[in-house]
Amino acid sequence: MPQTDRPIILATRGSPLALAQSNQMLAACREAFPELRFELRIIKTTGDRLQKASMANPAANLPKGLFTKELEVALLANEADFAVHSLKDLPTELPTGLVLGAVPGREDVRDALIYRSELGAVWQPAVGEGGEPAEPIPPRRHYPAGLTLDELPKGATIATSSTRRREQLLACRPDLKIVEIRGNVGTRLEKLLRQPELDGMLLAAAGLKRLGYELRPDGSLACRSSHDSGDDAPVQEVPEFRVSLLGLDVMLPCVGQAALGIEVRADDERMAAVCRRLNHEPSHQCVTAERAFLHAMGGGCQSPVAAHAELVGDRLRLRAVSFRTGERRVGERSGPATDAGEIGKAMAGELM
Repeated sequence: MPQTDRPIILATRGSPLALAQSNQMLAACREAFPELRFELRIIKTTGDRLQKASMANPAANLPKGLFTKELEVALLANEADFAVHSLKDLPTELPTGLVLGAVPGREDVRDALIYRSELGAVWQPAVGEGGEPAEPIPPRRHYPAGLTLDELPKGATIATSSTRRREQLLACRPDLKIVEIRGNVGTRLEKLLRQPELDGMLLAAAGLKRLGYELRPDGSLACRSSHDSGDDAPVQEVPEFRVSLLGLDVMLPCVGQAALGIEVRADDERMAAVCRRLNHEPSHQCVTAERAFLHAMGGGCQSPVAAHAELVGDRLRLRAVSFRTGERRVGERSGPATDAGEIGKAMAGELM
C-alpha cells in the first residue's frame, strides 16, 4: 500500500447508530493497518436535518441520498477518504467517480418487535421535561415475553416509518393500526414507554446490537452501559421492554439491511487496498443481488419492497416481496453466487 503521513479520513453521520458503526470500522482499520492513521469526520446530512419529514409518505418527494449525499460530496472534494454507510441508506446509483468498495461482515438481518413488559406498563416519569412534576401517564398495555404478531390484540397499534414493514405487517394482520415514528433508538423507546396508544414498534435487530443492546433468547433486553466501551462494558437489564425477533417467513428485511457499505473514490488505489482487507465477500455477493433487484425495480430504501439473499454453498438464494402494484407479490430465485447481479435483475423482472 502507498505510504503517506496524511491521516485517512472516515466520513460518517453523527447519529448514535452511525457513530457506533463508524467507530467499529475505525477499530477494524486500526487493527488491520497499525502503521496508518485513521480519523473520523462527522458530517450532517439532509436526513439528519429533516427530523419531522414523513419517511413513509411518497408524496413527501424526499431527495435521493437522504442520508448519504453530503458524505459523497466530501469524498468527491477529497475532504474524506471513505464514507461509512448503513447500506440500506445507500442509493443503488452512485455518483460518477464513486464506488461501493467494501461490505464488511453482515449482522443479524431480522426485524425486532419491541413492546412493554409489566414494568414498562406501570413506569411513571418523576419530572416533566421542564423539571416540574410530571403528569401521570394513563395505564398502558403490556405483553409477556415471546409475543408474536398473531398474538397482538385486534386493532393493536404498531409504530414504524418503513413502508416495506408496514405493508408486510398489514399483509398478515390487516386489522393492525400502523403509525409513523422518528428519532434515534433511545427516543423511540421513550415514546413507546410514554405513549399509551402504542402497543409496540419494529426496529432492525442489527441496529440494536450495534448500539450495545442484547436481544436475549428469553425475550429480555439488556444493554452495555456504553457502546463505545467495547464488549467488556457492564451489561444492564432494560426491564421495561421485551423483544421478539421476527422470522424471515414473516418479515423480509430491507435491501442491504444489517450490512455496512464502504464508499470510496473509484481511482483511489490506497483506499482500494484498505477495502480489500475490510470486505467480506459472502456479504458482498448477497447485497449485490439485493441491490440489483432494487435497482431494477426502480426504487429506493423507502420503496414497498423487501429482499434477502443468502449463500448455500456456492449458490445464492434470493427471496423478495413487492407491494409496488398494490398487491403482494413474492418470488424466489437461486443460482451461482458469481451471478448475484443477474439473479437480482431476474427477480425484479418476475415481480414487476
